[in-house]
Amino acid sequence: MQGMMQGVKVLEVAQWWFVPAAGAVLADWGADVIKVEHPLTGDGQRGLAAVGFKSTEGNVDFMMQQSNRGKRSVGIDLAHPEGRELLYALAEQCDVFLTNFLPDARERLEIDVEHIRARNPNIIYVRGHGHGPKGPDAGKGGYDATAFWSRGGIAHMLTPAGLENPVMQRAAFGDSIGAMTVAGGIAAALFGRERTGEAPVVDISLLNTAMWVLAPDIVASKLIEGGGSFIPKFSRKQAPNPVGNSYKTKDGRWLLLMMLQPDKHWADFCRHIDRPDLIEDERFADSPARFKNREAAIGILDEIFASRTLDEWRQQFASMEGPWAPMQSAEELHDDVQVLENGYLPDIDGADKGHFKLVASPVQFDEAPIEIGSPSPEMGQHTEAVLLEMGVEWEQIAALKESGAIN
Repeated sequence: MQGMMQGVKVLEVAQWWFVPAAGAVLADWGADVIKVEHPLTGDGQRGLAAVGFKSTEGNVDFMMQQSNRGKRSVGIDLAHPEGRELLYALAEQCDVFLTNFLPDARERLEIDVEHIRARNPNIIYVRGHGHGPKGPDAGKGGYDATAFWSRGGIAHMLTPAGLENPVMQRAAFGDSIGAMTVAGGIAAALFGRERTGEAPVVDISLLNTAMWVLAPDIVASKLIEGGGSFIPKFSRKQAPNPVGNSYKTKDGRWLLLMMLQPDKHWADFCRHIDRPDLIEDERFADSPARFKNREAAIGILDEIFASRTLDEWRQQFASMEGPWAPMQSAEELHDDVQVLENGYLPDIDGADKGHFKLVASPVQFDEAPIEIGSPSPEMGQHTEAVLLEMGVEWEQIAALKESGAIN
């Protein structure tokens, strides 16, 4: 079933990736998402095109496309009294108000909870934060690289000891995880309002999202003697479970085995690597023995995996029960059979931008691939259409343009 949120109307006053990507998920689910942007500057993420993030083919601003597809854009100057009045009028018709503006900006523009609820008491008001709605840093901005990756503990946990520089996240890494959390919170709030008649204020922070992702380590850090990480850090050569380790192939690729029940999978694994003799080898008879002799086991497996290419191992492991995966590049995912069969990279008709692919949000209903309704809108592309739907006459639209309230 497509369109699970058909009939839900979302008013988005947000920039960059974290919260706007949540709006894109809601649009994937069928909601009508109206994105409000400043008439001249628009979403700050549009400016990334000027610093090398724009495609060299088709002129596809892929950062905006992935996080803003399926929406309608309305250009309104919220600092202009007439523009703000238009926003209030829009809010009266919406189910959800979605923002990541900082508290001082929300107060200055008069778009905080009390301002929006004065016109629509039943609207679900959703705030995306860097660090949460309370505390000394509640009013400070935070990108995912700071609030999620660095402050949230993930960079520390993923940076190997002795490395000269910390490991850095990929673009919008924490933002994308947080966006799904925002979308889920909105779905729960809509359900709750349907049941109770009460519309909550919903808060999601990048800091708390990082803590949720890192929860096993955080919880264990005060419970395990000496602290440290929940998952101990071993070198690859001393991994405690030889079939829970990474190995390099003949053609220089890597694959990962993750058999968390090694005794269950060991015999089948040995047969699939054409080494049934290892099944009866007393050094590797069970998990305690393999742990004791793990360096020897890993040394043997290193030689075995280095004898075949990754494609050969794909064929060899096609019928193996134990979990494993090739370490693929982002580009290789475009050809992954599971990605193609499940519709995880739908093709988008970008009109003058040509055809390109976007990543589907990771929830399907009744096994139907997500259908992305339209590409990301141009700045203010739907201003006139949305105002006409509201009942604003052409003469008034012209006057609003003249005053600078809209574009």
